[in-house]
Amino acid sequence: MSKETIQRYYDAFNAGDIAGMADCLSDKFVHDVNEGDRRSGKEAFADFCAHMAECYRETLTDMVVFASEDGTRGAAEFVVNGTYLKTDGDLPEAKGQDYRLPAGGFFTLEDGKITRVTTYYNLSDWIQQVS
Repeated sequence: MSKETIQRYYDAFNAGDIAGMADCLSDKFVHDVNEGDRRSGKEAFADFCAHMAECYRETLTDMVVFASEDGTRGAAEFVVNGTYLKTDGDLPEAKGQDYRLPAGGFFTLEDGKITRVTTYYNLSDWIQQVS
């Protein structure tokens, strides 16, 4: 079931369906963002997703999902295909730049729900692509 839950989470991401993503999450959910602070809870996650949707338009392709035999751990590798829409904090100025970036996510699951997502990508690569 963990592979299906992770795939459903990313299918919702690609559809821009924040509520669908949140439906995959446990009430104990934590989100560790690449080079960022930990966010706890579905509300903090929804706020993060809303901010991201304002600054970036992204679709994930070349998805491969992995899961442990006991269904408590999972991972996904994919390519982020994006457009930088609005300047995000201290990052380079947004001018509608396109980018393509390999990335991955690591998951902990409990009772068919995601309790943790940790996302990784190469920030230096992204900065070079949009600068």
